[in-house]
Order: sequence, then C-alpha cells, then structure tokens
Amino acid sequence: MSIPDQRNERETIERVFGAENRARLLKRYFDANDAITPQDAWRHVYRLLLWIDRTTALAHCYESDKAQPGRAWYERSLAFHDWLATALGLAPAELGDTIDWLFREAIGDLASQALASRSEAYEKQRAPYAGRGFPEPGEDPDLVGIIRDMLAPWMDRRPPDDELRKLTRRIHAHLSQENKRRNLVGEGFEDVIAAVVSRLTDTTRHEIRNRAVLHELPGFHAPAPNEKIKKVDLAIIGPRQRNLISAKWSIRADREEQFLSDFEAYARLESAGQNFSYTLITNEFDAARLKAACERRRQNALLFTHVVHINPKGMLAAYGESGRGAAKQIRTHVETGRLMDLATWLEAVVFLDLGDFHIIVSLLE
Repeated sequence: MSIPDQRNERETIERVFGAENRARLLKRYFDANDAITPQDAWRHVYRLLLWIDRTTALAHCYESDKAQPGRAWYERSLAFHDWLATALGLAPAELGDTIDWLFREAIGDLASQALASRSEAYEKQRAPYAGRGFPEPGEDPDLVGIIRDMLAPWMDRRPPDDELRKLTRRIHAHLSQENKRRNLVGEGFEDVIAAVVSRLTDTTRHEIRNRAVLHELPGFHAPAPNEKIKKVDLAIIGPRQRNLISAKWSIRADREEQFLSDFEAYARLESAGQNFSYTLITNEFDAARLKAACERRRQNALLFTHVVHINPKGMLAAYGESGRGAAKQIRTHVETGRLMDLATWLEAVVFLDLGDFHIIVSLLE
C-alpha cells in the first residue's frame, strides 16, 4: 500500500471513529429510543458500548487472556453474561445482537466508506498486472485449507476459489475490527455519559462542553508555560457547584496513580478558592481496583467524593456469594453506598438537580 493510500486509510478510520461521527451516531440512537430515565441509563450504556469477547463468546467484563475457559474469570464471565441477558429479557445467545451498537454502526460506516474508496483506486493500481494471477488482498491458502478440511464432510461440492477468497477476506476483516475498538471505547464512554447527562439535565441552565481545556473553564487558571496543558473531555457548567469527574471504562494499573496526580493538578490550578467534588465513573469489574478507588485517600480525606459503577449488580453477580477478600469488601462498599450505581448518581446529582453544579468529565489517557 502506498503512503497516500495509508494516509487515506488512517484518515477514514479517524473520521469514522472520531467525535463528529460518534455524536451523529449517538443522536440517531437516542432519537430512536424512548426518553431516558436514570433507572434505565445503564441499559443504554451497555447496549451502546459493551461487547462480546470473541475468544469466550461472552459479554466482556475482564481482560480476555484472564477470562479463558478453565480460569476464574471465565466462570465469572458466564455469571455476568447470564445476569445481563436476564436483566435485558434476552436468551443468552441473543445478547450479542443487542449490545455493542456504537462500534457495530461505526464499523458499518468504515466498511461502506472503504468499499467506496477502494473500488476505483484498487482497480487502477492492479490494472498493470491484470491477467498474471496476482494474489488478491486477504487471500489465505492456509485458512482456506482449514475451512475445506473442516467442512468437507458436509459439502456436496467445492466452493469456487473466488468465493473462498471473499470468505477469507471477511474473516480477516472481522478479526482486525477488534484492534479498532480501543479507538472508540475511551472517548466513546465519555460521549455516552455526556449524552445521558444532557438528556436528563436542564441545558438552558447548564452549558455542556466537550473536551475543553481546563483553564478555559470558570474557576481554573492556566498552568506554567513549561507545564503540560490539562484537558477535560466534558464540562457541564452551572453557577454554584463543581464536580470533577474521571470517566474510565476500566481502571488500568497505571491509572491508579494518575487519579491522585490529576486531583493534585486540579487543586493547584483551582483559582476561585472554592471546594470541588472529584468523582470516578467506571465499568471496572476487578474488585481490588474498585476497592482501591473507594478507599484511596489524599491527606485526611477520601480521594474521590463519589465512586460510580455503571451497574454494580452485574459485577456482584460475576463474583457470586462466595467472594472473599476484595470481593467481599467491595460488596460492603456497594451496600453502604460508597460504590454507587449510575442510576443513584444521576438521581442525586443530575436528575434531581440539587443545586446548580459544574461537572467536568476527564478522560486523561
């Protein structure tokens, strides 16, 4: 592939998975659904972003390599898949067709744009070599051999070579799609939370800004000239209360230290001389990571004012009643309200509109 073609492909991917297309897709999704409520917000988050792990064929709730059959998280993934299918009123085998909406729609856009852009350029590039039997993109003789060997007992005749090439191309394209998911889940999670909040709050009283520079928001000043500019991905601005939110689909180990450094930067750059809340919204399933988030301290206070999970019931279903250690302690945090579900947070902070507020959703990679 030539450099211009590589550049065009990257630009197509960035456009399809970018903020503008995500906003278009999210508007289409919510316009096609009934008015959202705090109680059903978690369903929309999962339908939009949760996906099926193709290596386990189950709803993804933990790292794929640790969720393979025979390992502890395979059993937990089975339990979560069962809980979610039941909660959504579906058979377990039907779940995959109901979730992952945002990614599947983006992939559909990518496929249609790639097909439209490829046909003319593709034919032009291959024209000088016509009739010489050059391999087609995606041609994989080894994969074709596996398919033939496995299906031979049930096939009355051998499929045409051209059809087998189409099949291998589709298989390779399907497998490569998962590499593009990380382009969407990070900022896509923030966009989905923003879409939910914007549909529950009074936007005439609260301004919503996506991916704003921190010091361009009221009550924060610019960092030193030699310091990296702090950015936030969503700002909902009201006249009195300020709540800084870090929204992370999962909590990687390197992010745990980042939470404290982010807070310290927010506090240092605060210029209004007023308190602010600091909230974590996540879909993390690792009990130890959630426990650390709930209990992490800064000096003599908890680091996070609120720790919010999309739906802790699904996480607790994964662990079952026999949880020990961190799993047992995180159940206590759910029971006491230290680990809140999304519905409770929306009702307390957004839906009931308890005073004006200033929310910043930060997705610092």
